[in-house]
This record gives sequence, C-alpha cells and structure tokens, in this order.
Amino acid sequence: MTNDSLLLAPEMDKEELLPDDCMKNLSVDNLIYAMEDGKLKVLLAKYKQGAAANKWGLIGHWVKLDEDIESAAHRVVTQATGVKNFHLDQLATFGNVKRYPLRRIITIAYYAFVRMNEVNIIHGDNTHEVAWFDVKQLPELIFDHKEIILASLDHLKYKVRHEPIGFSLLPEKFTLLQLQEIYEAILDTKLDKPNFRRKIQKMNLLINCKEKQTDVAHRAAALFRFDINVYEKLKDFGFNFEY
Repeated sequence: MTNDSLLLAPEMDKEELLPDDCMKNLSVDNLIYAMEDGKLKVLLAKYKQGAAANKWGLIGHWVKLDEDIESAAHRVVTQATGVKNFHLDQLATFGNVKRYPLRRIITIAYYAFVRMNEVNIIHGDNTHEVAWFDVKQLPELIFDHKEIILASLDHLKYKVRHEPIGFSLLPEKFTLLQLQEIYEAILDTKLDKPNFRRKIQKMNLLINCKEKQTDVAHRAAALFRFDINVYEKLKDFGFNFEY
C-alpha cells in the first residue's frame, strides 16, 4: 500500500509526514458497517504511530487537493475493504477546536454499508490491525471517534425507519429473518416477528424467489429479493416504518 492508503488523518504528529497532494487540516472518517451473525459491526483500525499509536480508531484519510469530499470517503472505503459498490452517505462534520490534541483538524464523517461476504480487508502501512467490532462492544477509541459512532447510530435509527438504507447490508437473496435482524440491530430492540413481516409485506417491496436456503442445519427458510423498481421509489420518496 502507498502512503496515501488507510492513514487516519489526525494521527500524524509531524507536518512533513503529510502527503504533498492532500489538504492539511481536512479529513474524512469512515464508519464502515456490515452485518455478521445478526450483529451490526463497524470496521476499526489500530494505528502504529503518532497520537493514535496502538489505539483503535475509525478508518480515514486526508482529503486530496484535487478530489471531492465524497470521492475521498469512497476511496477510503474501497481501499480498506476492496468493495467498490456500496451505500455511502454523509453523517456530519466534526470540528471541535480540541478534538485533536496537537492542532486544528476538521473531519467529515461518512457511513458506508458493505456486505461482509464481499469484504477483503486491506491493511495500510500505518495499521497494526484492522478488525470488525460489534457496535455494542467497542474498544477504547481515539479522539472523538466514540462520539462519531454514537452520533451515527442515532442517525441510523431514524434513517432506517424512513428509507431502505439497511437493505444494502443484505445479499442479493436473503431470508426474512436476515432482514429483521438488520432492523433489530440498528434500532437496538427486539421486534415481533409476525408484526414485522406484515409491515414489510405491505410495502410490496419483496419478490419471493421460490427458493429455499441450502446447506443450513436448521429448517431451510424461503429466500427473497428486492423489487428494484419499488426499492428505487422508496429511496426517493421514503416510507414510515414505525413500531
């Protein structure tokens, strides 16, 4: 990996270590989410040097002089996971004067949803480890990164009720239980199965694949996929999924 890969923007101590083609005080930090075993997980990195040495933090990088902010966020996610197609949205800007102890750094946080089976984790030159963590069991985090994660989880609780964003975490064919697990993980609550399925089916969003799971120890469940036309309409106009 080159020195512009997977460097958390505010972890450098020395100005001369900054890449010449990057802005000096503006970074993107990425909340990369995936589902695994019914749990919502976020990808974190442990860094080698600077104020973040041997500590866990979000994966980010400086914004390059010649790129858009969103392009920078997309670049970082792809470099970290190998995934090119994923849901990406801006969360907020974090610019507290003292958020980084050595100098003024403003970061723009983005959240991305990737499918765990598509991920091929790539280590940067400045990372000891890159690993998935359950959002309910986070390690101690650098700077304001816990604040950023908590803000994103609150934001997602609203978004998942009004837009089909969580569907980006699912494989092309999925079970109703897998879909329910996403809602439960993001909303942090247990949902009644019959009531959940009734609400989802009212959206006319799902198409029965007329197939069942294979290679499972339990009773095979029916597989569904999204009606892409309905899905796009829900993305544009939203819905109200209140429980």
